[in-house]
Amino acid sequence: MGSKQQESNETLLSFETLQFFDHKDTVQVVLLKIFKMHLPKTELAAIGEYKLVDRNSIAFFKVKEKKARMQFMGLFEKYLPKLVNTISKQQAMYVHRGSRIPLIGSVAFGIVYRNSSIIEIKPITSCNLSCVYCSVKEGKNSGKRDIVVEMEYLLEELEKLLQFVDEPVEIHIGVQGEPFLYADMTELVERLQLMDNVHTISTDTNLTIVTKKMVDRLAKCSKFRLNISLDSMDLENARKIADATNYNLNYVLEMIRYIANSSLDFLIAPVYTPGYNDDQLSKIIEFVKTLPRRKEDVEKKLLPRVCIQNYLPYKSGRRPVKIPATWEKFYAMLARLEKEHDIQLRINAEDFKIKEGKVLPAPFAVDDVISAKLVGRDRFPKTCLAAAGKRVISVPNCDFVPNKRVKLKLIRDKHNIFTGKLV
Repeated sequence: MGSKQQESNETLLSFETLQFFDHKDTVQVVLLKIFKMHLPKTELAAIGEYKLVDRNSIAFFKVKEKKARMQFMGLFEKYLPKLVNTISKQQAMYVHRGSRIPLIGSVAFGIVYRNSSIIEIKPITSCNLSCVYCSVKEGKNSGKRDIVVEMEYLLEELEKLLQFVDEPVEIHIGVQGEPFLYADMTELVERLQLMDNVHTISTDTNLTIVTKKMVDRLAKCSKFRLNISLDSMDLENARKIADATNYNLNYVLEMIRYIANSSLDFLIAPVYTPGYNDDQLSKIIEFVKTLPRRKEDVEKKLLPRVCIQNYLPYKSGRRPVKIPATWEKFYAMLARLEKEHDIQLRINAEDFKIKEGKVLPAPFAVDDVISAKLVGRDRFPKTCLAAAGKRVISVPNCDFVPNKRVKLKLIRDKHNIFTGKLV
């Protein structure tokens, strides 16, 4: 946030992440392009006479800069609990440095480190599609709260973890949803590119909202790889799988061709979903074979351009298939497709340079009874987030009361991802 005291006794507050829009009785504030809330004009006027200068700035008159900034941010914090995701229509929570919500402990947001050479960061939860195979039931009808994380806070905490790990790692931006809904996504990749102990940056995308301008910027990031979801070459079938009537297959294919003609590293990663795209995998492979094979791909021994995934049922996910393909049948199918299309499809962990890493100590263990503070609502109804020992803990069957101290019995700890039960 920027602020400036003008000679005309005008204090200008400017924001990179906020946009202002005039409504009848309120000023609509849009955070990171897709999250909105409303500030009552009467409460803004209580700070002082004001006007919206442009999309990113608000000015207060005859109010000192410090007072204007403090009172406006106080009003902003007051109405943050009413933040809504304009895509999912669900309530949302903004996790920032001032929120005092730790970024380690949840599988949904922040940082997930499973003691390996891959660290996951999760700046946002949300998706513009509702794919039938989604392992977390993400999308417009998820019924879950959404969470978005301040970029600076995320990078600060990631730097601390990188210092602990002290080995080159891959950073996977592995969100529950579509990562490019995060307004700072391109800048986030650019910032990660500058980190010495990061050898690879990757993310999964449905590509529907990625633009050529984004690709041009990302292509300058030599460490970055896009894993692109392409599940069908047939429009109606693709829309069925995405559960989205507005899914634009032609746009996705156009963007893949554009990426293939750039220096950006990428994989095409269809999910084999029996009964949905059995006859489409060969067509996807043949499409990929039409894309230019760049000289640097061969020289750098980059991964094959197609990485077919096997649909797996998850407790928290959608289940479009009654009987998923066994791993034996799946690998037999890959072997057949390799022979038919003269292409490598089977990929090992070694291809992704995955290895074991240092174990991050946990501040508490299963069955421990601890004191914690409620700091927010988790994604599911009647589930809260609590903070203790620089970790965030998911607490089911919990009514949220801000900053309430509670006693918890830890019932789950897997790689510093915690669940607690109210005592």
